Amino acid sequence: MFFRFSTLAAGLLAITPLAAIAQEAQDRDSILLDPVVIAPNRMPTPERQVGSAVSIITGEDLERRQIRLVSDALRQVPGVTVGRSGSVGSQTQVRIRGAEDNQTLVLIDGVEVNDPASGNAFDFAHLLTQDVERIEVLRGPQSALYGSDAIGGVVNIITRRGEGVPGMSIQVEGGTRGTAAGSVSASGADDRADFFISLGGYRTDGFSSAAQWRGNAERDGYRNTTAFAKLGVNPTDALRLDLVGRLVDYRLESDDFIGGAGAVDADTGTRGQQMFGRAQAKLDLLEGRWQHIAGISRTHSDMDYQTARITDSTYAGEKTRLDYQTNLTLNSAELVPATHILTFVAEHEDDSATVGSEYFDFDRSIGQTGLVGQYQLGLWDDLFITGSIRHDMNDLFGDYTTWRLTSAYNIETSGTKLRGSYGTGIKNPSLFELYGYTDTYRGNPLLEPEKAKGWDVGVDQWLLRDVVMIEATYFDQRISNLIQGSGETSVNLAGTSPVHGIELGVSLTPMENLAIRAAYTWLKGEDADGIQLVRRPADSASLDIGYSFFDDRAQLDLGVIYTGGRTDIAFDEFYDQSTVELESYILVNIAGSWQLNETASLFGRVENVFDAHYEDVYTYGGTGRTAVAGLKLTF
Repeated sequence: MFFRFSTLAAGLLAITPLAAIAQEAQDRDSILLDPVVIAPNRMPTPERQVGSAVSIITGEDLERRQIRLVSDALRQVPGVTVGRSGSVGSQTQVRIRGAEDNQTLVLIDGVEVNDPASGNAFDFAHLLTQDVERIEVLRGPQSALYGSDAIGGVVNIITRRGEGVPGMSIQVEGGTRGTAAGSVSASGADDRADFFISLGGYRTDGFSSAAQWRGNAERDGYRNTTAFAKLGVNPTDALRLDLVGRLVDYRLESDDFIGGAGAVDADTGTRGQQMFGRAQAKLDLLEGRWQHIAGISRTHSDMDYQTARITDSTYAGEKTRLDYQTNLTLNSAELVPATHILTFVAEHEDDSATVGSEYFDFDRSIGQTGLVGQYQLGLWDDLFITGSIRHDMNDLFGDYTTWRLTSAYNIETSGTKLRGSYGTGIKNPSLFELYGYTDTYRGNPLLEPEKAKGWDVGVDQWLLRDVVMIEATYFDQRISNLIQGSGETSVNLAGTSPVHGIELGVSLTPMENLAIRAAYTWLKGEDADGIQLVRRPADSASLDIGYSFFDDRAQLDLGVIYTGGRTDIAFDEFYDQSTVELESYILVNIAGSWQLNETASLFGRVENVFDAHYEDVYTYGGTGRTAVAGLKLTF
C-alpha cells in the first residue's frame, strides 16, 4: 500500500511545471525564511540556531486545512503517531518516536497539561483548534529542560493573542453524522494591553466506536464546549503581565470492552471537565538582554465514567507549578564574534490524583523541585551549540540528573544546515501505577522511573533559491526500566527497549499561491525481548497540497495520510493477551473556501473521501466519510 501512496505523491509533485518553479525562483530574493521556535530552548530562538528536530504547524495551516482537532493536525508531523479509540471524543493518544503517550510532554501556553489521574498522559480527544496560533513538535528526549514525561519529546501549543483594532469573528458549520460546530471570538490590542476571548462548541452524533464492520451499529455521540481567555498588559515598556485560562466541558457516549470480543456496543459514557490556567510576569532589563519570568500554573481535570457492567467511577487530577526563569544574553568579539545566552530555571510542582467508586478509592499526591542550567553559544552566526542540565528532587524517588547537548551549523553559501542532538530522559511512575487500587488492579510502590538515552543527526537543505526545502533525520533511542502492565499490577521490564528510525520531509513552494509538503517516517521499535512495540507503524507518510487563486479569495487543499501496518494487543475471554496485526490505511481529505467579501467567507470539506475502513486500536473503528460546510464572518 505504501507503494501506491508513493506513486500518488510522485504524480502530484510531477504535475508542477519545472519552468514555473525556475521563473518564480528568479523573481524572489534569496532569503532563508527563519521562523522562531520556543520549545527547544524554553525561549524564542531562530530555527536556524536549533540543533534539535522540530516541526511547526501554523494557525494558517489549520485554517486552510479546516482541521478542528489538534490531534488530526499532528497526524501529518514526521515521527508522530496518533491513535484514537473509536468515535470523535474517544481517548486519543499521541506518541513521538515510538515513546508511549505518557512519555510525551504537552504544553499549552506554558501550562503542563499531562493529567496525574490518567497516568500522566494528556488525552488529545477534547482539544479543539479554534484558538490555536501555532504548534511546535520537538522530538527526542527533553528532560534536561522539562523534567519527567518528556522522553519522546514535547508538543508545545501556543494560542492566539489579540492584535490590532478590536474585532469579532463568528463561525458556524454543519454536516453529516449530525456534526455541527460553532465559535465566537473577540480580540484587540493597543500599546499597553491586548486580549483574545473565545467560546466554541462541537457536537456529533458520531458512529459506533466499536467497529461497524464488525457488526456494531449503535452511534456514540460527543459534545464539547470550550471557553478560552488570554489577557496581556504592559504597565511599562519593561514589564508585561499575562493571564490565560481554558475550560473544556465534554460529554461522550462510548462502547464497552469484553475479553474475547474486544469493543462491543454498550450503554456507557463519560462526562468530564478540563481546566487550565496560568498567570505570568516578565521583566526585561538591560535593553532586553536580561529577562526575568515568573509564573504560576494550575490544571484540574474531572471525569465521571458510567458503565452498565460495573459501578460508575470518578477520576480527578490536579497539578500546580511555580516557576522562575532568567535569561542573560552577552556578546563578545575579542577573538571571534560570539553570542552567549545563559538560562537558569527553578520550578516546583505538586501533583495529585483521586480515583473512586463504590468499591474502591485512591487519593495520592507527590511533589518535585527542579533546577535547570543552560548555555547557548553562537559563533560567527553560523555555529550554534547548546548544553543543558537539570537536577530534580522528588518526594518519592530521590534525586536524579538529566542533560542534553545540541549543535547546528549553517552553510549559507549552499543553503545547508547540519544538526545533531544527544539527551537523556526520565519518566516517573504515575501515582496510579504506584498506588492505584481497583477491582482489577493493584499498584506497585516498588516501581522505578523509566530512563532513556537518545540521539539524532540531521540535515536541512534549501534548493532553487529556497523554493525547495528537504530535511532528513536519523534517530536512535534506548529506554530502560520500561513500565508495563502485568496481570493485575505493573512492573519494570528488565533490559533496554531500542527504537530507531528515519524522518524525511520535503516542502515545495513553486509559486506564491502553491505549497506542497510531504513527510515520511520509518520506525523500528522493540521491547527488551525483541518483540515489536504495539501501535507503532513501521511506515507512515503524509502529503498536503494547498492552492489559492482568484487573488487569494479561493483556496483548495488536498491532504493524504498513510499509516502502515502495525501490531496491537487482543484479549481472550480470560483476558490473556495475544498479538494481532492491524492493516495499513490511507485517508484522503479535501477542503475549500471562498472569500465572499471582507466580512464573509464560505468553506467546506470532506474527510476520508473514499470512506476507508480502518482501526487505530484493535476492534475500534475510525471515522468514515464526513462532509461539512460552513460560514465565517469577521467584523
